[in-house]
Amino acid sequence: MSHPFTPAFRASLAARCAGFPRITHDGEGLKPAAVALTLVAADDGSGEAAFLITRRASSLRAHAGQWALPGGRCDPGETAQQSALRELAEELGLAPAASEILGVLDDYPTRSGYAITPVVVWVEDAAALAPNPAEVASVHHIRLDHIARDAAVSFETIPESSRPLLRLNIGEHDIHAPTAAMVYQLRELVCGRITRVAEIEQPVFAWR
Repeated sequence: MSHPFTPAFRASLAARCAGFPRITHDGEGLKPAAVALTLVAADDGSGEAAFLITRRASSLRAHAGQWALPGGRCDPGETAQQSALRELAEELGLAPAASEILGVLDDYPTRSGYAITPVVVWVEDAAALAPNPAEVASVHHIRLDHIARDAAVSFETIPESSRPLLRLNIGEHDIHAPTAAMVYQLRELVCGRITRVAEIEQPVFAWR
């Protein structure tokens, strides 16, 4: 199914985000964090909508080299929306207005003690995209129609947990939770489905 980067698609997704029955995980002793699910025009000339995902810099102390969405821990007094926009500016040089936020999806509780809030942001013009080399090794445009394919999603089990491990294909690579869980929920919402992801397992290397 095609998802063109158009005002009509934006309006449709904004309506789905507005009607999304969000589940929070506050008050559970988890540290608040936020990420930006950033929607832009695909960089291949197709006119399709894509989201931005980064490969973290190898010099970072935590999760170096891993696939991630722009984001991080919320500062004191900061909302998830404010945090996501701040991190988007710090990591990728993009500074959309708060009015470009389409909605907020379910918190994802991580095994390392965070409740990550995914904030869906529409960036009409990503010409200012400028990855911060101190945090980002590379940035990639992943088309929504590519992750909507059945072959893009697979579930498996691991000996350490009874929860399903999600493997989400993004071209030549697979990503896992927490990033894959939040992208998967966006994928499902784009397709008109409400799918919960809090019970999707993270790979063991991400438990710490």
